[in-house]
Amino acid sequence: RLLEYDHLLNSQREVVYTKRRNALYGERLSIDFANMMWDVCQSIVTECHGNIDYQEFEIELIRYLSLACPISEEQYLKMNTEQIVEALYAQLLEMFDRKQKTITEQAYPVIKEIYETKGSQYENVVVPITDGLHGFNITVNLKKAASSEGKELFKSFLKSMILYRIDEAWKENLRELDDLRQSVQNAAYEQKDPLLIYKFESYQLFSNMLDKVNKEIVSTVLKAHIPIQAEARQEQQPKQHDYSKYKASKTDAEEV
Repeated sequence: RLLEYDHLLNSQREVVYTKRRNALYGERLSIDFANMMWDVCQSIVTECHGNIDYQEFEIELIRYLSLACPISEEQYLKMNTEQIVEALYAQLLEMFDRKQKTITEQAYPVIKEIYETKGSQYENVVVPITDGLHGFNITVNLKKAASSEGKELFKSFLKSMILYRIDEAWKENLRELDDLRQSVQNAAYEQKDPLLIYKFESYQLFSNMLDKVNKEIVSTVLKAHIPIQAEARQEQQPKQHDYSKYKASKTDAEEV
């Protein structure tokens, strides 16, 4: 029985570790993020369409994605769920491309200047990025960032967000699975199979975890921007989140 419980956990672990490996190697970053956006579109539309009115649907899109609804109220009432998902996904792809271009163009001139003037002294550069609520110091290789005209920065940001959100959610999921494993033992007193209940409940927990992770990653990336000095002062961020300047580093990038 213990092996059966462990087998269920290993199935979830393989999914999580595959996502982590893809993020670490970076070869499938754009594909994985596109899949996340599709899943988020499906999740939001499925939850909302037919259950809430158009105005509430607009609010949900703004809350999760900072996105104006790409369809009218008339279309919302007439279109089916799949059509709305496709319309929303197309809008998200355009928004993602604009976000990547904006951050890259904003950061590249500063990265280029640091590389040309201090490239022999520093290996990495740390760039502050925020989603309006949280600040992230993204470490990127200075030479790669300069040679890619800033594109390497956005890639590092995307990689960091995926790893950070997955790791935090997976740790919480492990704690919840441990609690679930203890609680389902009581089912034996009711002549029910604890393993069967564990299979069902653990699947629900894992599905909810993936949905939450996808929403958090997509929301953070689409809301991300490099803060200006005035914004940093207004938000009164702690000293360790200094958004007023770029910081150079000699050390390798720290693992998330």
